Amino acid sequence: MTRSRTSDPAGLTPKGQRTRAHIVAVAADLMFENSVAQTTIEDVRIAAGVSNSQIYHYFSDKSELIRAVIDHQTDAVLEPQQPIFSRLDTWEGLRDWRDYAVNHQKELNCRGGCPIASLSGQLAETDDAARLQLALSFRRWSAGLRSGLLAMAERGVLAADADPEQLAVVLLTSLQGGLLLTQLERDVTPLETALDAALEHVRRRMTTVPA
Repeated sequence: MTRSRTSDPAGLTPKGQRTRAHIVAVAADLMFENSVAQTTIEDVRIAAGVSNSQIYHYFSDKSELIRAVIDHQTDAVLEPQQPIFSRLDTWEGLRDWRDYAVNHQKELNCRGGCPIASLSGQLAETDDAARLQLALSFRRWSAGLRSGLLAMAERGVLAADADPEQLAVVLLTSLQGGLLLTQLERDVTPLETALDAALEHVRRRMTTVPA
């Protein structure tokens, strides 16, 4: 893929960075609401209130814009969780993460699902570069969960045979499955059930089992 001169936001002026970020945010909303396939560069241009020359100044084509949208949605999902990730080295912190996920879905009325998973479902079988980028997004998410579990293992809170990386995958896959069913049912019960089962899996591998 040919990259435009200004595809790297770090090389832009502050005004250029703001304009590019605005275009990406608008594109992310349109692709989330209407799908990637149904969102055209022209749709983004009109909704963002910019010219064709501005669009193509920052993005050489739609594929490059999609790459930027993946980064945008990944940051939007993970950055609010960073304070929670830093507390995942305790049972209470894991429970707080579970409650954050459930309460967030309640605030959204169980609509929309996971933006990263939504892009994955649309792009994984049609755009291999996007698939690999989205896989990295989920690895970032898993790494945030794994960091606390590793700290628990280092303190001896987890049993010696517990694998923090495996446990992080259990938590993340339970979250994603729960989010999908919660979106379909418009009810947080599937998410609560999936996360509670995943946390019980972790709890049984702790040396001091919490109540």
